[in-house]
Amino acid sequence: MNTSSTPSTVVGDYVPVIDLTSMHTPDGRAAIARAIGAACATSGFFVIVGHGVTPELIDRMYATTREFFELPGAEKDRVLATDGTGGLRYQAGSAAKSIGHDTPVDLCEIFSCNVLGDRSPEFRAQFADDTLPWTRANLWPRSPAAFRRTWSEYTDAMAGLAAHLMELFALALGLDREFFADKIDQHISTIVANYYYPPTTTPLPGQLRKGAHTDWGSLTILYQDDIGGLQVRHGENWRDVPFVPDSFVINIGDMMAFWTGGRWVSTMHRVCNPPHGTANARVSIPFFHLPNYDARIEPLFGSTEQESGPGTTPGQWYQEKMAAIYS
Repeated sequence: MNTSSTPSTVVGDYVPVIDLTSMHTPDGRAAIARAIGAACATSGFFVIVGHGVTPELIDRMYATTREFFELPGAEKDRVLATDGTGGLRYQAGSAAKSIGHDTPVDLCEIFSCNVLGDRSPEFRAQFADDTLPWTRANLWPRSPAAFRRTWSEYTDAMAGLAAHLMELFALALGLDREFFADKIDQHISTIVANYYYPPTTTPLPGQLRKGAHTDWGSLTILYQDDIGGLQVRHGENWRDVPFVPDSFVINIGDMMAFWTGGRWVSTMHRVCNPPHGTANARVSIPFFHLPNYDARIEPLFGSTEQESGPGTTPGQWYQEKMAAIYS
């Protein structure tokens, strides 16, 4: 692994831990929104506790997902992705290519599905045809038996948490609490499990478990285990994002940075390779929140088109990023 700078634990204000326990009271919401606004303007990263997602569901999601990845290849091949997104990929592409860095493929497998993928073909057709990632039917493995039910429950919980966070984002930006509501009521979010398998060969130069990148959408909700490896860029340094029990790591993506006219930042991050000779596997499960595919996204504050570029839509944004990663 290229370690041009020494990692250190993220503490203090750069990636703060924010307790959402009081988010359903007016005073609590206001205080939480202020803390979120400060984090999004500084690093774009924060850790949440008191989020209301039950530890039982989180543990079941993690265990079921890991069990799937550890199945024999022939069983996993039943849900192998053939095009676009959805299903299993043994090669996850190169995340760094999304920001123009030509690096080898990331050292992980992924399984993904989308929030619209279990709706009827007639329902999905209103969001464009099935050549586009967010309209394709989800592929579900037969084993583990509880996989589909668990993933569906967890996806619903993530969608609900994302809606609460978008309300807090609106308050943090000085907007009406419901500002984003009609722009995310048919969101095209995806949920992905990354399986960082035990290393068996020496990585290629510049090859990581997940290359340096920024996320694309409005926000990401990440569950990570206690093995570690996630790092966030801080100036010229890479800093570790520590594991906090019963927490999620939240970061904003490029679209939210664009939407706020640069008031908030989308920060580069990566997943490091384990120390040489360490044979540990790791699972992380990000929920990538994207607004409605045709929502008009334009800078809200102080930026001109010359500074930020023309407006866009999540559908257009999504396709451009996917094309870059799998090029």
